[in-house]
Amino acid sequence: MTVDSQSITHSEIPATPIPGWTPLFASCGAALLGVLMIITGGASGGPMGAILVVLGIIAVLAALVAMFGLMAIAPNSSRVLLLFGEYRGTARESGFFWVNPFYSKKKVSLRVRNFETGSSSTPEHKNAEGKIVIPRSRSAGRPSKVNDRDGNPIEISAVVVWKVTDTAEAMFEVDDYEHFVEVQSEAALRSLATRYPYDSRDDEVSLRGSTDEICDRLCEDIQERLDKAGVTVLEARISHLAYAPEIAAAMLQRQQAGAVVAARTRIVDGAVGMVEMALEHLNRDGIVELDDQQRASLVSNLLVVLCSDRHTQPVVQTGV
Repeated sequence: MTVDSQSITHSEIPATPIPGWTPLFASCGAALLGVLMIITGGASGGPMGAILVVLGIIAVLAALVAMFGLMAIAPNSSRVLLLFGEYRGTARESGFFWVNPFYSKKKVSLRVRNFETGSSSTPEHKNAEGKIVIPRSRSAGRPSKVNDRDGNPIEISAVVVWKVTDTAEAMFEVDDYEHFVEVQSEAALRSLATRYPYDSRDDEVSLRGSTDEICDRLCEDIQERLDKAGVTVLEARISHLAYAPEIAAAMLQRQQAGAVVAARTRIVDGAVGMVEMALEHLNRDGIVELDDQQRASLVSNLLVVLCSDRHTQPVVQTGV
């Protein structure tokens, strides 16, 4: 019978280590007792002394081994416990504890973290003495250049806020969960940008006009990609959105032209409504009788006055 390795998943198992103060004092006492036994056995000599020396050495070694089981867990931190490669559980409670000294303890932070897409991290480098020569650093995020749904090149970047919620999946399902979060967030952002237009004059969802909805969908897309990594995305917000430099000037003129057309359209609609209201008012109250030519002249003059972007100069007829 064969088992598909892809179907095996690791879920977090809570571990309950014992408080570490009692094992600490017991280990220190055993070490002191072992030293005394070695000194006493060496001074007395004979077979009994040799036995005391051997027992003392065993006690000192046992105390030293037991001290390797001590660990301190800071708030919002955890330890993933492994016994010869087998997962035994995760300790999340902060404090001073003792576990099996043969456990290997992998530290996993549970704090909320954030990063900007397009940034790169540099790991720390240590010299032969173990001193940190180059500290860990992260470069500033650079916007990703992609094409929107209409094929226009744009620059976009986002800030992703996340935290580890399942330490077993974060440690065993992916190779490096921090790098995995960065790469998958970048891929989700690029995929989202290609599905929507940069801007839309209708009620259609767009990257610039529907910020809240776009951010919610981005958060859902990233979370879907990170489900197997034991990571929960708390928030994803677009931090930079602009046309690419090569088309920025042309698209700005297009936006300005669109704004002018939209404004003119609204002005004309309002002017036509005002002219219609004026004619109805004159006809209803019988203020003046207008033939078709006079009505056309009145409509033309009113539209010029209402739709012009400059102040009109009135012409007064004196009858001469």
